[in-house]
Amino acid sequence: MSGSITSVTGASITGATSGGTSAGTRLSGDLDTFLKLLTTQLQNQDPTAPMDADQLTQQLVQFSTVEQQINTNNTLQQLLSLQQASQLGEAAGLVGQRVAVETDRLPLQSGSATVNLPAAATARIARIEVRDASNLLVRTSDVTLGTAPMAWNWDGKATNGTQRPDGTYRITVSGRDGDGAAVPLGFTVTGLVTGAVRDNGAVTVRMGSLNVGYDSLRDLGV
Repeated sequence: MSGSITSVTGASITGATSGGTSAGTRLSGDLDTFLKLLTTQLQNQDPTAPMDADQLTQQLVQFSTVEQQINTNNTLQQLLSLQQASQLGEAAGLVGQRVAVETDRLPLQSGSATVNLPAAATARIARIEVRDASNLLVRTSDVTLGTAPMAWNWDGKATNGTQRPDGTYRITVSGRDGDGAAVPLGFTVTGLVTGAVRDNGAVTVRMGSLNVGYDSLRDLGV
């Protein structure tokens, strides 16, 4: 059974629909098989030696358990679909806004990209490295952290001064303490939301050519 895809781009919403899940279909098929076997067993039992009552009770309990599991799975699937539809609606409202997300991908849009850095703590310096799809190092920068969070803006130019095309780049940010030793350093990237999609049970937000999970959002309207 095919997955479902619903997309949001600008003000338009388009979708392709399918029902249920493969797991639920398999479980329902197992239940049908179980009922056929039980019915056949009852029809063909020896009237002079009918099935033991305890054995029959156990099989009926198994039937009830499987039926309850199917109902529970269907209910959970409905709740999940409602939650995803709600997330997609919220994501649609973000189209045209700039948001911060937690990802190791950097969206270069209209020749601009932004990395959000925390205030100085154990880490005093942030080493930023930007690489292209071929893992070729495009740009490096050492940023001295301040007393408040700050942003590092990339104009899309490589170290040699050539302008790089818009697209998705890989980014690594490593911290350095006062002695130059490496320390962990968290960061986010900012981009313009250009659309959203629900595909195979997950809602993702589009920022140009970059798709990130809805749960990666860290700040809105930045």
